[in-house]
Amino acid sequence: MLKLNMGCGLNKLEGYVNIDSMPGAEPDELVDLEQTPWPWPDNSVGEVVFNHSLEHMGGDPKVFLAIMVELYRICTPGAAVNIRVPDPRHDHFLSDPTHVRAITPNMLQLFDRELNEQWGRQRISNSPLALYTGVDFKLASYRMVLAEPYGSRFDAGELTAEQAHQTASSLNNVIQEWVIQLEVRKPQPA
Repeated sequence: MLKLNMGCGLNKLEGYVNIDSMPGAEPDELVDLEQTPWPWPDNSVGEVVFNHSLEHMGGDPKVFLAIMVELYRICTPGAAVNIRVPDPRHDHFLSDPTHVRAITPNMLQLFDRELNEQWGRQRISNSPLALYTGVDFKLASYRMVLAEPYGSRFDAGELTAEQAHQTASSLNNVIQEWVIQLEVRKPQPA
């Protein structure tokens, strides 16, 4: 079962096929992930890592949707998609001109078929991207990594997760990054 490190840059992972579009990164495979279809077969990948790379892809919404469709196509049922991204309200995101797409847990829930169907029944106006694209990713877990001084205050029990979220809704540079895991939901291939 393949394990892919997508947009690896200089951060290669042992036991993974390290993928990048930049020859200078010296990846195992040179692939522009914004160009579809991708070169891997259907249902061939058991784990995918996007470590500070997915926010660099899909500035055009059609390209981003195509990336999500290809990701779903190549992953096995139950595959894990591990994503680390800067929070879009942190200077690490805002200061890099190559960051073209804000990635958040809430945005990724738009690719969850069960939630799409639930929102439809409740007449909630979220974009049902799982239904539109034929994918189904469950938000298996996520956690925020807080910037200082918030991280130390949180670790000391002086700041709750709810307080951190409230603070982050009005201030920049509270949440530094998101660590997200998606689970691929699809039937077993015949």
